[in-house]
Amino acid sequence: MIAAVVAIVVAIALVVVILARRSNRRVEPVERASWTGRAGEGFDGLSEGARCDMIFAIAELPGEDRTATLREALDDPSEAVALAAANALTSRGEGALVQSYFGARPGARSERIARDLSLLTDATASS
Repeated sequence: MIAAVVAIVVAIALVVVILARRSNRRVEPVERASWTGRAGEGFDGLSEGARCDMIFAIAELPGEDRTATLREALDDPSEAVALAAANALTSRGEGALVQSYFGARPGARSERIARDLSLLTDATASS
């Protein structure tokens, strides 16, 4: 277990180093995700795919700070990133938090994410 956590942390560190080296070449996204800036220096301005990768990387890491970061990612401008965060939170046993988020933000976006999350959790449960 500890070896797996260390391996994940090392992988994240490598990603950060690579992203830092490429930061001069990246194209700024149209909408910024505010949660990435709070996650740490160098994460602000990540592409949608990189933000999803970040969600996947921290999803298995323990700690309330990781849960808080995933909760903040629900507000990401990209529905794909928000869906990844909702799925990660649900996998962490925080389904009530996700449902509370949807209840506090009624509308088409929350409905789409909730529907897609339901499809993901149904597919995961049946496999």
